[in-house]
Amino acid sequence: MADRSTRRRAVATVCLSGTLEDKLTAAAGAGFDGIEVFEPDLVAAPWAPAELAARCADLGLSIDLYQPFRDLDSTDPATVARNQRRARAKFDVMAALGVDTVLVCSAVSPTAVTDDDELAAQLHATAELAADRGLRLAYEALAWGTHVSTWEHSWDVVARADHPALGLCLDSFHVLSRGGDPAGFAAVPADKLFFLQLADAPQLDMDVLQWSRHHRLFPGQGAFDLPAFLGHVLAAGYTGPLSLEVFNDVFRQADPARTAVDAMRSLLALEEALPVDPLVLPTAPALTGHAFTELAVDGVSGPVVADVLDRLGFAHTGQHRSKPVQLWEQGTARVLLNAGAARSAGSGEAAVVALALESTDPTGSAARAEALLAPVLPRTRGRAEAELSAVAAPDGTQVFFARTGPDGWPADFLATGETAAGAGLTGTDHVGLTQPFDAYDEAGLFYRSVLGLLPEAGAEVAAPFGLVRSRGVTTPGRDVRLALSVSLLRRGGGWAPGVPDPQHVAFATDDVVATARAVRAAGAPLLAVPANYHDDLDDRLELDPGLLADLREHGLFYDADVTGAFLHLYTEVLGGRVFFEMVQRLTGYDGYGAVNSPVRMAAHRRARTGG
Repeated sequence: MADRSTRRRAVATVCLSGTLEDKLTAAAGAGFDGIEVFEPDLVAAPWAPAELAARCADLGLSIDLYQPFRDLDSTDPATVARNQRRARAKFDVMAALGVDTVLVCSAVSPTAVTDDDELAAQLHATAELAADRGLRLAYEALAWGTHVSTWEHSWDVVARADHPALGLCLDSFHVLSRGGDPAGFAAVPADKLFFLQLADAPQLDMDVLQWSRHHRLFPGQGAFDLPAFLGHVLAAGYTGPLSLEVFNDVFRQADPARTAVDAMRSLLALEEALPVDPLVLPTAPALTGHAFTELAVDGVSGPVVADVLDRLGFAHTGQHRSKPVQLWEQGTARVLLNAGAARSAGSGEAAVVALALESTDPTGSAARAEALLAPVLPRTRGRAEAELSAVAAPDGTQVFFARTGPDGWPADFLATGETAAGAGLTGTDHVGLTQPFDAYDEAGLFYRSVLGLLPEAGAEVAAPFGLVRSRGVTTPGRDVRLALSVSLLRRGGGWAPGVPDPQHVAFATDDVVATARAVRAAGAPLLAVPANYHDDLDDRLELDPGLLADLREHGLFYDADVTGAFLHLYTEVLGGRVFFEMVQRLTGYDGYGAVNSPVRMAAHRRARTGG
């Protein structure tokens, strides 16, 4: 078994968007040791194979695999002859590239060989040609192969062919999508495990080819048990690179540099999760709560947000010693309004730009983040101000690791002497962040691997402007909760949501009815809920009449599951995209009221546009 300190990591160029030049630069920048060259990338490149090899060497990248060689076998003699000629030509290309292994996929053509002995004979003949050049064939069972579609079948054929230059390529997607048992790898001799490709995927009930082409993900972003899969491969004696072969509709158009970093982070997290001989990374210290949420505001949005915080029972308790930043507090709920934050938004917009999370070891949290390639953000710090470590999340949000106490970050604020009138808000329940189209899966992996948060069950809702996907990530004790969402399609032109890329901060209360009564009396701009919503609640759930009356009177939303119930209400949108939510969780309810999102979105649009 390869020692964890010497395992090599590779990425297929098909994982990354752009030209081959872009892909190589991205792979090298993310720290990969090698690449798989996807043949169409080479065909479209300006370099001859030898020039590509030189370019890779300059970047410190090895070429570990040339792929794919498709439909090698056939029942048509003329096609067999053409394929042998094609193989000789590709072997010349491989020699110039300096790569010794080519990926041979199981055939998908109508003329694919269905007799295993004949298939083995054709593979043996091509392996003989490869061996004459010092090359190898790594045979892979495509999950949709005409005759060979499982790894077990591919191994049977390779064993029949019995040639030292012919071995297996094991691809986690092709194995796990067909329900293959990776424990069976133990029966394969180690010297027949030529190559390994890793990909994750969500569990979907659909054609396996479409599943593969459009929905593969990096390890840790889907539902496959890749630590167990990789553990079986390594236990069987595989010593080659851990290589990623992932493609989906997002990666094909995303920034290749960011995708490559996301890919490397996924491999590091996967190796850390191995059941045996794991990669040792700094552990994720426990996160115990939300220290504060920071909003960037300007001269237009700042007074609006401050007025609403006041009406929600918050007090402006502190002013930063050296920056135009206000601290607003109620209970342990804290909001910073930063009028000096760098921003690209137009006038009058407010935006969540930073989260500060309580860490039992802020230095340790920062060390783990850096080990998992999270961009560490430089910060200017005034004299006697607290030192806060910050990293950038995939959507650009700054994530601080903090301690709240006399010697912590609150010492940076001078007391104003104001105290909160209070509306029963006790702390921050969660923060909701809409992710850029390209960053949703990346964000899930970031928060899980870097911060140690746990992914919760995802949801898709039919919103007024199309499907929206959402997923929560949380600490085991639910002290920190984040709700991530994304629209499944890019949208341009004038027909767009009234609230683009919404963000919100949700505050906890033990009595949302009393809170609603207090903030409404204070004139808070609460979101109007249509009567049809509450009529439907009554029809569906037959709620207690007293509860239903409270929901109607105070504009409350309601959700329930087998564990408990969730009552919540919203403010109108402030500064273009930010709003506040007040929530009460009853017993063990663990969700975010996603079923109510379409009604809330429609109401927010109506409030924003007047129709």
